[in-house]
Amino acid sequence: MPHPVPCPPRPLLLAVALLLAAGCAAPAADSADRASSGAPPRELSAAELRAAAVTEADLGPGFTVTVVVPGPGETGPDGGREAADKPACQPLLDAVAPAAAAARAGSAASAAPVPVVPYAETDLSVAQAADPAGSLYGGLLGYRGDRAARLQEELEGLFGPCAEFVSTAPPPPSEKGRGETRTRHRLSRHDTPTPEGADAATGFTLTNESGSVVLAQRAVLARVGPALVVFSTVGVGAEPAPAPDERVVRRQVAKLRAAQRG
Repeated sequence: MPHPVPCPPRPLLLAVALLLAAGCAAPAADSADRASSGAPPRELSAAELRAAAVTEADLGPGFTVTVVVPGPGETGPDGGREAADKPACQPLLDAVAPAAAAARAGSAASAAPVPVVPYAETDLSVAQAADPAGSLYGGLLGYRGDRAARLQEELEGLFGPCAEFVSTAPPPPSEKGRGETRTRHRLSRHDTPTPEGADAATGFTLTNESGSVVLAQRAVLARVGPALVVFSTVGVGAEPAPAPDERVVRRQVAKLRAAQRG
């Protein structure tokens, strides 16, 4: 992680968000709708997933949206993989950089559990002119079959064992002489209603305490068929991270669900 305060363009919470949806998940809001339609939500191609990201036109005046597609081999801001001191918490860190996790999944030398990585991902940021502190960092992640649902089922117990854990990461390639970065993390859950159109949702905060200033990121994740949607905000030091804007989350869920039906 960058020192002393990690940079959030590729959000740390995007990681956790991939894997923690089941904890306080509410019942699916669109179960009846899916039953009446008779057609399950379809998997979107990478291009369709990107097209399903919210735009400024979707959100209205005062919002600025920037959409980014991670490039091949992107491994996050440090270019190295963090390792958790508790094996159960490793998926949280693998999800920080899905490309890095994918590389590890293909390594025969790795003894850690093989992560389930998305086949397509689109990252985006949503800035609000009237509330700069409420700017959102997020992502849409597409999975094959029931993998998104299985991630929820398999990792719903992480809030207990990963309430506190430590990670270490190698220095960036440009700073090879620097030692490993040791980071303390705290994970807590927030009760979160499931947006209309989503199958489940959860809210949580993850801290990054690698330097003298604590970085806290608060996220909401919603599962929409075979895809996951996550939005997070950032708080630094004594400044708490605000809850992600419900309007943005609802609009993104609705747009993604509409694309899956189409």
